[in-house]
Amino acid sequence: MWFRDPWPHFYPDGDFQIACDHYTGDATDLENRPNGGFNYVKSNNRSIEFYKFWYSSREKHPGLHDQDVLNFIKYDPFLTEIGVRIRFLSTAYFGGICEPSKDLSKVCTMHANCCIGLGSKIHDLRIMLDDWRNYMSLPPNIKRFRLYSWRVPQNCSLAEI
Repeated sequence: MWFRDPWPHFYPDGDFQIACDHYTGDATDLENRPNGGFNYVKSNNRSIEFYKFWYSSREKHPGLHDQDVLNFIKYDPFLTEIGVRIRFLSTAYFGGICEPSKDLSKVCTMHANCCIGLGSKIHDLRIMLDDWRNYMSLPPNIKRFRLYSWRVPQNCSLAEI
């Protein structure tokens, strides 16, 4: 779900930028747990080679989701060789149910990650939208105190993380 303009929070030096289920605090740390639900990619030779490698790597990891394959290949020396610059997006701006953005004055997007089943996702996304509407209707002096937070997860369980 998009709440505000994400462009100011993309890294100018990143070829491939991806939201996270868990963010370590360092945009270049490969220990971040990426989530393929939201990414930004600059089309260039590095990112094209990266996608070719990612796609072909599915054969080495049959039956795995593309996000799981990414978690394997993000450590591969080939990515250093082609020079692709991967950046992981902070959950402060690109949050999700796994790790919700804590500051509604910063959040740009929220994702129904760590959530199994379409019904659960739709339920919790509706709660997110209601929370956002309620937050946006608050007077500016109340918003500054950052007392308002998300009511999710509800149907999406953090135990699924």
